[in-house]
Amino acid sequence: MSDSGSGGGYFWCLRHHRVESGDDICPAQYRLGPYATADEASHALETVEKRNADWDAEDARWNGEVS
Repeated sequence: MSDSGSGGGYFWCLRHHRVESGDDICPAQYRLGPYATADEASHALETVEKRNADWDAEDARWNGEVS
């Protein structure tokens, strides 16, 4: 599947569990990115997990739940 307007780069496809780029990418609703390299895209889920944990910790600090 292709989706014009990808803006270049590499993406992690949530449907196919693979790195995609160029004209062979799934629609935006199924991908994470763009990433500068294929290696960064291949670690997209770990990046999301780390960012979510960081944001949850910041929310807890903001709400006074953690000292």
